[in-house]
Amino acid sequence: MTDTTIVLIEVGALLFAMSLLGRIAARFGLSPIPLYLVAGLAFGTGGLVPMDASEGFFTIGSEIGVILLLALLGLEYSADELLHGMRRSKAAGVLDAVLNAVPGAAFALILGWGPAAAVAVAGICWVTSSGVAAKLLRDLGRIGNRETPVILSILVIEDLAMAFYLPTVSAIVIGVSLLQGSIRVAVAVAVVLIILYVALKFGPFISRLFTPDLAEPLLLGVLGLTMLVAGLAEEVSVSAAVGAFLVGIALSGRVAQSAREVLTPLRDLFAAVFFLFFGLATDATELPSVIIPGLILAAITMATKIVTGYLAARRAGIGVPGRWRAGIGLTPRGEFSIVIAGLAAGTAPALAPLAAVYVFITVIGATLLARLSDTAWFRRVTTRTASRPLPSAG
Repeated sequence: MTDTTIVLIEVGALLFAMSLLGRIAARFGLSPIPLYLVAGLAFGTGGLVPMDASEGFFTIGSEIGVILLLALLGLEYSADELLHGMRRSKAAGVLDAVLNAVPGAAFALILGWGPAAAVAVAGICWVTSSGVAAKLLRDLGRIGNRETPVILSILVIEDLAMAFYLPTVSAIVIGVSLLQGSIRVAVAVAVVLIILYVALKFGPFISRLFTPDLAEPLLLGVLGLTMLVAGLAEEVSVSAAVGAFLVGIALSGRVAQSAREVLTPLRDLFAAVFFLFFGLATDATELPSVIIPGLILAAITMATKIVTGYLAARRAGIGVPGRWRAGIGLTPRGEFSIVIAGLAAGTAPALAPLAAVYVFITVIGATLLARLSDTAWFRRVTTRTASRPLPSAG
């Protein structure tokens, strides 16, 4: 068989298998994300039946998946809502960094990995997966919930912070001079500010570039612009997710509404590919030795993320159930954690497999906890606990 034939067979078989897994997940009222991850493990490096020929397709497809997830999330909100949410959540953003990055750094130092690895693990634990969080919000029908802007504000703050963090990690790992590292960070931050300024200032003009009445040109135009901006952002060490999200923010009115309709099927396809690819890219044979450390780290930092979201939602005046949903919605880690682990893999031999186990646990845990927070008994228990008066001193 030719290479093209093998790719078609592998891609077709995996997509068909994912369809069956999606039906199974729906049958039990679960998100299909954990099943996609397990399928990737089964057919990736070290899995039961490795499929190598289609790696290129799934690599590109996974990048498009993250971009589309964030672009469509951005289409749900206006520029004013974004700025208001970020201003309101800036204290939560600082708390988020302290509560989640510090335990990660301390964990790496306890393992004896050294300062460079500690900086990397801090980032792995700090940043929520925007892709997983966005998919959970959509799958559970929570886009319109009161706590969702709180979640999105923290996600955007984290993604924008990556403009500082990723070049810094790269500089530490590569060992460049302080001046070279400072230049890389300055360029990345400048690009983020330019994209944000253009999105906020010229949003109506950008929307006029497209017509909401012609589906095909709208699909091609919005997808092309989103990928273009995301690619340019990635080139200067800024998150492609940030660029895609800001493109979504820039579009408004009927254009935004029509773009959501035509892009949704593509998002569903490539978002599923993203989660499958993460499993495919993970060597299953390296995982057993880091399962226990991964479980410990995940338990600690999932708890700190829940505290972060709970406090941020309480500050925004949201009720107790919404506070728990906000906290749980921030627990999954994903694309950024894997990127950081890839950059810093040379700083400690077990860092990359630990990151893989950690991401799997947080994604699966977040999916299960998100469903749990909707149950009547969970709401009764958490509401009763929150309303219980504190014991008086003395």
